[in-house]
Amino acid sequence: MEVLPAWVPPVGFTLLPHAGGFLGSKVTKKEIPVWYESLQKPSWCPPNWVFAPVWGTLYTSMGYGSYLVWKELGGFSEKSVVPLGLYAGQLALNWAWTPIFFGAHKMGWGLVTLLLTTGMATATTASWYNINKTAAYLMVPYLAWLTMASALNYHIWKDNRNKKQSE
Repeated sequence: MEVLPAWVPPVGFTLLPHAGGFLGSKVTKKEIPVWYESLQKPSWCPPNWVFAPVWGTLYTSMGYGSYLVWKELGGFSEKSVVPLGLYAGQLALNWAWTPIFFGAHKMGWGLVTLLLTTGMATATTASWYNINKTAAYLMVPYLAWLTMASALNYHIWKDNRNKKQSE
């Protein structure tokens, strides 16, 4: 069996979350100039240019945190099923939000997806805490951003729900 170079797992785990972000950006870029710009947003909505660097930072942090947990537990094992399974679940929900909100223009379902993501990310963080505290702390900015994103999604849905969904 061929052994991977030592740099491959940390780099792979760190970059993995970016895959969904990269694919989601293809949908987002098409929708921002027309559909998203037409929506009523609260005064505290961050400017569009903030989202890409914030998500890049958050994806890097959570990805490296997942590597720390994987490494601490000796790789993929019976002990890693729950902490890495929760992580995979929240990451899948995270990736699903963009096509739901931006692609399908389903603001309400986007909010449901964000709330589920926040719950799974919280469970992930809690499960990581006793394994590797640094990994858990790397999730804290993500949890804060998900809280803001959920509030923003709620306000956008509330203020635009009577708009035609296909706009």
